Amino acid sequence: MKRDVIIACDFKSAGDTFRFLDLFRDEERKPFLKVGMELFYAEGPGIVRAIKAQGHKVFLDLKLHDIPNTVKKAMAVLSRLDVDMCNVHAAGTIEMMKAAREGLTRADGTRPLLIAVTQLTSTSEERMRDELLIGASINDTIVHYARNARTAGLDGVVCSPLEAGMVHEACGADFLTVTPGVRFADGEAADQVRITTPTRAREIGSDFIVVGRPITAAADPVAAYRRCLREFVG
Repeated sequence: MKRDVIIACDFKSAGDTFRFLDLFRDEERKPFLKVGMELFYAEGPGIVRAIKAQGHKVFLDLKLHDIPNTVKKAMAVLSRLDVDMCNVHAAGTIEMMKAAREGLTRADGTRPLLIAVTQLTSTSEERMRDELLIGASINDTIVHYARNARTAGLDGVVCSPLEAGMVHEACGADFLTVTPGVRFADGEAADQVRITTPTRAREIGSDFIVVGRPITAAADPVAAYRRCLREFVG
């Protein structure tokens, strides 16, 4: 699968979202967009349909994590939105991830890409150990969760770009790595702790990078997006 940049549309309303997307109306390449909790909970499923109607691919980032039956039923609902990618938390267990895949699969056998979150990029090894009581190293935990996701039949994982190479080594080159925690070399880290640049993410092995504020809060978002494409896709 070809590498791509996914813009995190972490906006509070449809109005803010489409004012931002209007900046890209003359772009030949329609950006791949992430719709997260804030926007989805504010506007509901209609925001996904409206964005898809403009020709964008959509990664619906709701990070489902519940008992298997609940996740299966929720995924069956989300499958009707024609999104291109969605996700669950790998910590929900292999059984839950299998249920998510089953619920997401339509009657004709098609489904969006399904990936699992390993550890959030805001989580440090110290927090994982002290607050979550996970004694394994962060790298070992992420690789183990990735293997669980592969066992469950998922297409890949969300991890930091720093871990993309080890995930591919453990799970294969065709197992997708979708990586937030990407900042320009001259940018700020904000609230993420496991980060790197678009160029380095490409070198390590990320398949998709998810970029929010470095694009959405830039003085010229279109120029920032083009810079991401140059540095990551080439």
